[in-house]
Amino acid sequence: MKFSISNTDKGSKARAGEITTDHGTIQTPIFMPVGTAGTVKAVHQRELKDDIKAQIILGNTYHLYLRPGLDIIEQAGGLHKFNGWDRPLLTDSGGYQVYSLANQRKLTEEGARFTSHIDGSKHTFTPENVMDIQRTIGADIIMAFDECTPYPCEYDYAKTSMEMTHRWLKRCCSRFDETEGKYGYSQTLFPIVQGSVYPDLRERSAEFIASQNREGNAIGGLSVGEPAEDMYAMTEVVCNILPADKPRYLMGVGTPVNILESIALGIDMFDCVMPTRNARHGLLYTQNGIMNMKNERWKNDFSVLDENGTSYVDKAYTKAYLRHLVHSQELLAAQIASIHNLAFYLWLVGAAREQIIAGTFYEWKNKMVKQLSVRL
Repeated sequence: MKFSISNTDKGSKARAGEITTDHGTIQTPIFMPVGTAGTVKAVHQRELKDDIKAQIILGNTYHLYLRPGLDIIEQAGGLHKFNGWDRPLLTDSGGYQVYSLANQRKLTEEGARFTSHIDGSKHTFTPENVMDIQRTIGADIIMAFDECTPYPCEYDYAKTSMEMTHRWLKRCCSRFDETEGKYGYSQTLFPIVQGSVYPDLRERSAEFIASQNREGNAIGGLSVGEPAEDMYAMTEVVCNILPADKPRYLMGVGTPVNILESIALGIDMFDCVMPTRNARHGLLYTQNGIMNMKNERWKNDFSVLDENGTSYVDKAYTKAYLRHLVHSQELLAAQIASIHNLAFYLWLVGAAREQIIAGTFYEWKNKMVKQLSVRL
């Protein structure tokens, strides 16, 4: 993997760059649609490419490991071949899912023992086998195994967890470096900064992660319920330490406003289930604000979904029609809304990139933050 920065913003720490992988090039800043079980819910791969203009998508190690299982994925030739996506892929390590299964798992120095949410079977994730699992899934970028601490989180717990994450990272790096990809292309390992909302822990973690000298770095353990101000503060602390010549990935973030504010702090990569999850509940993001398609006000509104929209659905369907589909619980409602929201998110990071290149990002960002927060 290669990363280069072409432009930086004059009024902020935002930067426009390019990540090159064996499956293609990614222009940053970038948003990555989440394809938990090998699919971005309710969206075809063709729509991801042509309408949404996704450059990279995510797969989830925990879910793919449990179903369909590694044997099926390996027989297919990796996740790219299995799901028909020929552009870059990233897999998370399963650490967040282990965090979310607090009542079904046990953490030890060795790793995490957990119970499958599907059939109750017992499994163990270790730093070593998580590297092996992600080698088999075959993503271009794979994540180190970590513990994502909850919010709120006591200082002592956050410190102990962070130190274990660091020890796990050393084991991840060793296993990754002594193995090779299975499908004839290279893979890249990103470590993850932890430390909850404690600046001194975030500083220590960022320094340790930077010292591992991997090709990119991630920031985890944020967007888990903490105030947005804390998320931005911790992101700024970490970005001041992580090397500027490597991509920075803020995991699980977030709203359009979160993304713009974090780009201003120096973040290059984002992912979040929010655009698709909220789409399935009838919530649409637009340049002018947020629309809840369940609301009565759209019942007789026969204007297009978004006259400024970038996807074919924005001009092919009306607000009244989508409201009808949402209330009727038709599957098409989720498809239309998901395509719209993802296309909007990809437009947003693309527009941010253009503003960075033009040197006008900071002023544009401040204007957009106000617009994007409006409830229509």
